[in-house]
Amino acid sequence: MNIDSQFSADLSSYDNIIDENTSRVITSLTTGVEVRSLSFDSLKEVTGSLLDMNQEVAKVTLEWKKDIGNNQELFDLVEEYFDSSIQILDFCTVFENCLKRARNSQLIIELAVKQFEEEMYVKTLEELKKFKEAGNPFTKEFFTLFQLVYKQQVSMFHKLQRRKRKLKKKLKSMKTWRMVSKVLFIFAFVSVLIFSVVAAAIAAPPFVTALAGALAVPISSVGKWCDSLWKGYESALKGKKNLISSMEIGTFIKINELAHIRIFVNKLEIEMESLLNNADFALREEDVVKPAIDEIKKKFEVFMETIEVLCERADKCSTDVRRARTVILQKINQISQ
Repeated sequence: MNIDSQFSADLSSYDNIIDENTSRVITSLTTGVEVRSLSFDSLKEVTGSLLDMNQEVAKVTLEWKKDIGNNQELFDLVEEYFDSSIQILDFCTVFENCLKRARNSQLIIELAVKQFEEEMYVKTLEELKKFKEAGNPFTKEFFTLFQLVYKQQVSMFHKLQRRKRKLKKKLKSMKTWRMVSKVLFIFAFVSVLIFSVVAAAIAAPPFVTALAGALAVPISSVGKWCDSLWKGYESALKGKKNLISSMEIGTFIKINELAHIRIFVNKLEIEMESLLNNADFALREEDVVKPAIDEIKKKFEVFMETIEVLCERADKCSTDVRRARTVILQKINQISQ
């Protein structure tokens, strides 16, 4: 069985304690050859040893409870996730403003082509001049913010993956500890039977009566309690894991969306540069306005299609971020209940 080092250390320590205490129990029970040599002191030694063993498992159980109840690391991740999503929404606002400028450039080109077809050459050149002055619609702020949010999302994705791996290891070790604890309860039950023999041997009727009452309690009920305890821990761990998985998926989607946006922005910049070169060519050489406009018309349709794609991407990006935030809030509420 592949288990993490923490569980291996805990189990090894617990095994050593069981070996030591069991040896002490056997020594106490076998002191003297005759049954009459057994005493309440030896019974006390046995009881104390068993309580020590139970205490060790209780200690491990309490550590698990403390670990599962400690949500600070998880909530720090959630807080960082929400902070980074706000940064993406800010980026989307800047992105949409850039697309508005691209739309304005599109309208200028459309008007320039229309005026050229109506043989309004002076007006055509004026519109081409406006187009040239508008320049690249994507500002320095856009590219700076893009790099920032992209790096944030990649970093967030790696943190979530590391946290998810830790939770998977905890789930594996928890299942093993659940099995160990059930074995312990069986051992404790058998030990009670040994007590009854010892008590009977030293003729302690009141103690035998008390043991009879204890033995009347079905061991299955204790096992069920043990199962319910570990199921609660398992449920809490799975809730955390599902929350991490949701954030991981949402982050991956955002990284993928940002990558697509960058590809289409590059494409639009290339198309924009070509249109600007033709506009500049027409403005410098009036005799070549017609071939320049013809060239602009050929590339203008692709230019418009790219703007449409980017507008859809911008809308999808902001919508996905808001939807992902809602999903995470719902997951948090489920864990809190």
